Amino acid sequence: MGYNDDWESLMNGVFGPHGRFQPKAPGGKKPEQDPPQGQKESLPDLNKTLLEQQKELDRLLKQQSAGLRSQQEQADKTLEESRRMIRDLEAEGLLAEGTADTPAGKAGSFEGLAAEVKQKVLGQDGFVDSLVRAMRRPFVLGTEGPKARNAILIWGGRGTGRHYALRQTARCMAARGLLPSDKIAVVDLALYPDAGSERLFLQDLYAALHAPGQIVAFEHYESCFAGFLKTLSDLVVRGFAPLHSRYLVNKGGILVEAGTALAAGAVSRLDPQGKYLVFFSSQGKAAAAERFGAAFTAALGDECHTGPFTPESLAALAAGQLNELAQRMHSRLSLTLSAGAQVRDYVASCCTPDEGAAGMIGCCERIFRAVSEHCLQTDRLCAGKVALTVKEGALWMQLDEEEPRKLKELLPEPSAGAVEAVRAELQALVGLEEVKEYVFGLADNLQVQQRRAAAGMKTANLSMHMIFTGNPGTGKTTIARLVARYLKAIGALKGGQLIEVSRGDLVGRYTGHTAPLTNSVIESALGGVLFIDEAYSLYRGEQDSFGLEAIDTLVKGMEDHREELVVILAGYTKEMQQFLTANSGLASRFPNQIEFPDYTADQLLDITETLAAARGYRLDEGCTFPLLGYYRRRQAADSRSAGNGRLARNTLEKAIYNQSRRLVAEPAAPLDLLLPTDLEFEE
Repeated sequence: MGYNDDWESLMNGVFGPHGRFQPKAPGGKKPEQDPPQGQKESLPDLNKTLLEQQKELDRLLKQQSAGLRSQQEQADKTLEESRRMIRDLEAEGLLAEGTADTPAGKAGSFEGLAAEVKQKVLGQDGFVDSLVRAMRRPFVLGTEGPKARNAILIWGGRGTGRHYALRQTARCMAARGLLPSDKIAVVDLALYPDAGSERLFLQDLYAALHAPGQIVAFEHYESCFAGFLKTLSDLVVRGFAPLHSRYLVNKGGILVEAGTALAAGAVSRLDPQGKYLVFFSSQGKAAAAERFGAAFTAALGDECHTGPFTPESLAALAAGQLNELAQRMHSRLSLTLSAGAQVRDYVASCCTPDEGAAGMIGCCERIFRAVSEHCLQTDRLCAGKVALTVKEGALWMQLDEEEPRKLKELLPEPSAGAVEAVRAELQALVGLEEVKEYVFGLADNLQVQQRRAAAGMKTANLSMHMIFTGNPGTGKTTIARLVARYLKAIGALKGGQLIEVSRGDLVGRYTGHTAPLTNSVIESALGGVLFIDEAYSLYRGEQDSFGLEAIDTLVKGMEDHREELVVILAGYTKEMQQFLTANSGLASRFPNQIEFPDYTADQLLDITETLAAARGYRLDEGCTFPLLGYYRRRQAADSRSAGNGRLARNTLEKAIYNQSRRLVAEPAAPLDLLLPTDLEFEE
């Protein structure tokens, strides 16, 4: 008999089946009949009966409480074991992070989901609300079969939390049981720029639609071939996308064309598989309509966009980053971090339009690296308090009672020496004063923008794409190499490599070959400088479709990788002016046009002496007059080919060759001296 049955029997025994008090006779037996009306019952017998019933009631209550405690303890133990197992599954990536900690009352519910996501995604409350509403929409409206749950456009500035918010929302939904998994399949549409990428596009799209998880995210639709965007539009508008061919799916999930033969299980269309289709962009519906069409934007279920961070949200974000930094310092370095409002505002100022919140993360990472480096340089255990302050727009650090030090000085600065080395090489070049002034100005602009960012002001990044015009041999390639190294040294580029190409490296030999070829070159140059010599050869008139395709692809690549790539075009002045008319957006992307003048005869003499010294030779004083006369005669005859460094180099090499022959006959003569008799001139 259960506790409820015992309780009911006891109450019935005390009060009777209908709530009437019913005393028991001695020995526990009921009286055979009610006492005569008006006859008083014995009070001692009544008290004794009540006392016995009270004892029995207390016994049952204690038994019930003990049973409930035992059940609760067992339930708590079972719950904790379940959570431990779930955490193990989380660690192995089989369940969404946070599943074990989901409040039981929230499981399977959207209640409080937006607030939960906002705890991680700061400063974008309106965006989070709209994103959670977009994810909830199919739960309210329902979905039909394999059609998309919802089609969502997420847009906003770089570093405003678009991707992070989606990941956090998916994690929270999976932890609540609203999604079977928090996995997101990502399709980078920039990988399919032309019709020749169709097979790769369909394979990747099929794999994403059939991947684990319920969300498929599409990136960089702006760079995708228009025909493939029609396929994606069909998925959203029609609920399926018909295929031009029929495909079989092998065991590895690879699509294989079935041809014309009838084959069981052949795929003739793609279905969204009941998933969320999420499109990321930096622009809104109007831009999407231009690429996908009006029907696509009309079929979108939700449009969610991030806004600029308010000063209050930036302060909150910076405070959150500093809090994580403090925890990291305590766990890794055994240091307690102290930082005031000035430090918080300094970190917040690192959230630039180009980097967004990633700038703050990078700032805190540099702080940690600097403090770590200081700890590595000392022999004693660095355990205590590290205080951060801001002085004159820079971060300072004080560890315990040590003297304050500028944080930047604690970081290894390999680029500092590199900057001076490149500047020295540039200064050593003969002539080109205007070119040098422009290149050195790049470093000045970067330094000013860094100071503005540190002061919490807006920054303005200037376009660094350049056009070098001038005759061959005037130093264009040499300057391009130094520019690549210089931009890396001053922190404007990460790689600093120079990729030197010409028309043959960019223009394909058959239809569909040019765009992938150009894109592969662009990829190899990311983080450095892409130098295209004789760039005007890319445009051979309106009938040169391959060349025009290479130019169009180059312009798109420059737009897609604005912060990762510097392009330098080089060629003759007149031809380059004509080349800029090949694409309407070409001239606007190259605001920096630098003319490389022909060298004068005196400059060619200086170049000859510099080249000789670099190779361990010196010119006799008697060489000066004949060399100047030779250079002047050549320039008068053909200034386009004679006013360049190649003439000086060729002249020197002939002199070195003639000197070696002379030294065989004159063993005692100086090995490093070039005489006028060693010179040989071609008129």
